[in-house]
Amino acid sequence: MPVAIITGASKGLGRALAEALAARGWDLVLDARRGRALQETAAGIRVHGTRVTAVPGDVTDARHRSELVAAAWRLGGVDLLVSNASALGAEPLVRLDELPLAGMRRALEVNLIAALGLVQEALPLLRASASGAVITVSSDAAAQAYETWGGYGASKAALDQLAAVLGTEEPALRVWAVDPGDMATDLYAAAVPDDDGPRPAPDGVVPAFLRLLDERPASGRYGAPALLEGRR
Repeated sequence: MPVAIITGASKGLGRALAEALAARGWDLVLDARRGRALQETAAGIRVHGTRVTAVPGDVTDARHRSELVAAAWRLGGVDLLVSNASALGAEPLVRLDELPLAGMRRALEVNLIAALGLVQEALPLLRASASGAVITVSSDAAAQAYETWGGYGASKAALDQLAAVLGTEEPALRVWAVDPGDMATDLYAAAVPDDDGPRPAPDGVVPAFLRLLDERPASGRYGAPALLEGRR
């Protein structure tokens, strides 16, 4: 069975993607900071009959990243690494002139540094896979200038560039930065708590991620809405 590591998997997009992969027979290593929520997610996914290992912790912790890769190795290796865990930098979001530098550092540590650290840890197993792939979850804030989204957007823009260079340096792998588009998530609710407008559920964009895995297009940046419409 193929094996995937998914960070930020206790809820939202991470959980939806984990459920979809489990339904396809993938074995999973799941990460999240909140252990109880993660264990509940893992228990729900195990009904599909796949092996699911829940490893609670903070992706900014090097020891935790090693534990994630070790757990995947025990399941057989790493065929897919999904960097989905994210931090806003401020909750709710604020303009750059008010953004705490400590919050900016936290966003960079979670969204960028931890993603690179996990890739470095998993690369030997990804290279050994016949279909090794990395997915970094991006944002339209990485490419568009939205007021108050500067810190988060800057960290995601840096993550996009990291993914682009990784795809060039590792031509045998597929490295996809994916902008999932607008979604109803706890992250968005924390970012803009006064915005209660209707938004699509995260599971609605999962088919875009599955299309990448099925068709394995060239490494690059992809938008989930375009993939769902049949475009690239």
